Amino acid sequence: GAGLTPTCPLPQVLSLGADVLPEYKLQAPRIHRWTILHYSPFKAVWDWLILLLVIYTAIFTPYSAAFLLSDSEEAQRHHCGYSCSPLNIIDLIVDIMFIVDIVINFRTTYVNSNEEVVSHPAKIAIHYFKGWFLIDMVAAIPFDLLIFGSGSEETTTLIGLLKTARLLRLVRVARKLDRYSEYGAAVLFLLMCTFALIAHWLACIWYAIGNVEGQRTGWLHALGQQIGKPLNGSFGPSIKDKYVTALYFTFSSLTSVGFGNVSPNTNSEKIFSICVMLIGSLMYASIFGNVSAIIQRLYSGTARYHTQMLRVREFIRFHQIPNPLRQRLEEYFQHAWSYTNGIDMNAVLKGFPECLQADICLHLNRSLLQNCAPFRGATKGCLRALAMKFKTTHAPPGDTLVHAGDVLTALYFISRGSIEILRGDVVVAILGKNDTFGEPLHLHARPGKSRADVRALTYCDLHKILREDLLEVLDMYPEFSDRFWGTLEITFNLRDTNMIPGSPGSDELDGGFSRLRRRKLSFRRRPEKGGALGGRDPRGPGESRALRGDGGGGQAPGAPQGPAEWDPPSPSSCGSSDEEEPP
Repeated sequence: GAGLTPTCPLPQVLSLGADVLPEYKLQAPRIHRWTILHYSPFKAVWDWLILLLVIYTAIFTPYSAAFLLSDSEEAQRHHCGYSCSPLNIIDLIVDIMFIVDIVINFRTTYVNSNEEVVSHPAKIAIHYFKGWFLIDMVAAIPFDLLIFGSGSEETTTLIGLLKTARLLRLVRVARKLDRYSEYGAAVLFLLMCTFALIAHWLACIWYAIGNVEGQRTGWLHALGQQIGKPLNGSFGPSIKDKYVTALYFTFSSLTSVGFGNVSPNTNSEKIFSICVMLIGSLMYASIFGNVSAIIQRLYSGTARYHTQMLRVREFIRFHQIPNPLRQRLEEYFQHAWSYTNGIDMNAVLKGFPECLQADICLHLNRSLLQNCAPFRGATKGCLRALAMKFKTTHAPPGDTLVHAGDVLTALYFISRGSIEILRGDVVVAILGKNDTFGEPLHLHARPGKSRADVRALTYCDLHKILREDLLEVLDMYPEFSDRFWGTLEITFNLRDTNMIPGSPGSDELDGGFSRLRRRKLSFRRRPEKGGALGGRDPRGPGESRALRGDGGGGQAPGAPQGPAEWDPPSPSSCGSSDEEEPP
């Protein structure tokens, strides 16, 4: 039938322009002026700076609201201005930085649900209004500046309460720190910091309760009696004594270790102590639960090791493996576990897409592909194809890599360590780094057999590539094949020429390899309509008819067949060599 007419030109179909490749992190998207990319270095540094300011706010805002704000301080500030205390100047700088952060967030790109970078200012503003704008705005309002000037007690208390609104920014910090939840040590550190921060907040509240009540039976009055500084108006324990005692009480209550030397006396203090004990029980359970999970995660590798070792010993016992071989099995398992930590590297590699597998294999075999002379000058595609075919083998001392009489199915490149070649009990060669052993694959149609044993002397790393894989890659890159075989120097040829036919000098050496390659290529041809097996018949038309029967039809069962009808196939057909197996 007639072919379909393409709806668009071919170059447009095969192009990989902006409509196909995502622009996110691959190239700079077209953004408006004064718009900041959310993954830019400036934004990363700015986020860390805001994080440090939020931590400062979380520590000093409750302390300043509870311990430092007083009527005398308000009077002093009203007399000399806002710059009386250095903490007030720092608070002002923090408020300004938070306001600047709001402006920056209005100009920062974001990633929408379709994994697209949004840089339009209106869309950014709408997204920010729907998200964190309200919390950031409340946390950035300088309440002490707005109600500055009135020195009443109610105003002082209100300023202290409103300044704690800055703590709302800790919600954003918690979301940023969530990425470290997979690290056990980081989780433990964050839990301890959270515990200490909550104890600090509760200590400030504990002092505020005692200071507001002002009764002679409160814990502040008892503290003044204990340290010899009775509470009398503006005289009494110092701020340091009050804060340390309050922090001691909250820590002892949170950990359920109360000694009674600092105890609640009034009803308000007792109610607060009950709340602190409830919070402490929840935090105690969460922290210790996470600690036990972290410890269990640390020992999970040991548990897996003992489980696998038990399987190996059960295997040895079930099959009654003798002692020397048993010892080799156990030693190899222990060394392999210490080398890979019980992780199947090949299984991990297979979990990635093929394009990423090629990059990983290229990195794993980079020393071989860069330093070995036969691979120099190869194209990047050829190196990626070769890297995908290479397998890395690790051998402990005394491990036999190849036995005498084994079929040579691979070519080995030594990356680290030393090996010895033994014929009988005699060491005939010692190979080291960058040496190669195996057989010249391009000279033989079939794999040969090893004439010696190959044993590791030290811990060895070897790169191995199978015969079929290497020939397949070289078939795909014929321009590289001649240069590869011309520069490849096999340090020790393991092929035994006395064990199989096809030794150097025989007829098979000249024609076997070419016939094998031609036969492999013949199977790639598209079947033709007239061929009996889909290929071109090497015989004449008469011979073909003789094989098919009269008129090209099927031979009737039981029909007599003369000897002329079954002539042997000509030498040019597939499988003509008596040593090659029919396909």
